[in-house]
Amino acid sequence: MDKTAVLIPCFNESRTIEKVIKDFRKVLPEAVIYVYDNNSTDGTADIAAAAGAVVRHEYSQGKGNVIRRMFREVDAECYLMADGDDTYPAESAPEMVRCVLERKADMVVGDRLSSTYFKENRRPFHNAGNSFVRSCINRLFDCDIKDIMTGYRAFSYEFVKTFPVLSEGFEIETEMSIHAADKRLRVENVVVTYRDRPEGSVSKLNTFSDGFRVLRMIERLFRTYRPLGYFGLLSAVLALLSLAFVVPVLLDYAKTGMVARFPTLIVCGFVMLTAIISLFAGILLHTLRLRDRQDFEFRLNTAAEWKKTL
Repeated sequence: MDKTAVLIPCFNESRTIEKVIKDFRKVLPEAVIYVYDNNSTDGTADIAAAAGAVVRHEYSQGKGNVIRRMFREVDAECYLMADGDDTYPAESAPEMVRCVLERKADMVVGDRLSSTYFKENRRPFHNAGNSFVRSCINRLFDCDIKDIMTGYRAFSYEFVKTFPVLSEGFEIETEMSIHAADKRLRVENVVVTYRDRPEGSVSKLNTFSDGFRVLRMIERLFRTYRPLGYFGLLSAVLALLSLAFVVPVLLDYAKTGMVARFPTLIVCGFVMLTAIISLFAGILLHTLRLRDRQDFEFRLNTAAEWKKTL
């Protein structure tokens, strides 16, 4: 087992990968640096190997797929994950590693948004999107993670070996943040400086399509991790709609003794039944979630025991 493993997912980062490897080796000389190439066509893997990194490959396209492979194959007491585009300062890595090894943090977030991100990032929609996603997740999951979508993080062995990677693409960081919040794992925020990509290095993110994917993931994970809140809200909306349309029908009946709008009455009855079913579905899924959290604690303890044998 490695003491510290630096994990760098890469797709066409030939302009910057050598510098990134050298920077991390300088500040973490004892760490093993892994570069996972994701079908690059510009020689990224060859440059990384020549720079002394351990180079491996993931042929299923997407950052989530790469991280799934990394977490499955690498064993370490502390994992430091960074992008290969030279936007994250290696100088912050020792502090992030110490948070895991000495302060027993499960996940350390490299917080760009509290430093230079909004000045350095020249894509205004990315700035607004990051702020919006951070606000949504912190409110929905009652947490205080300063940078939800940063790719600069450190993890404990237990986090890595119990984290179920479901995402295929760039929404993986959002999934990590929600998982940590839901499972009450210890999260620390370390403020890091951010610099925009150097000239000639192109972002793989599409502001709108990837942004919508992140929003869809938040909705899906809120439904999965907070079923009572999700289905309870849906139940309340349906119940209010049913009442809003049925009240005039009932008032007419009270005045005339006749139901003039039977179709409205029937539809409102079915909508109210749907609201009741939704509420009970939320209660049932909430009970299952409590059982899942108990099982997760068992898996967490099992991972800690595995760590002792490595």
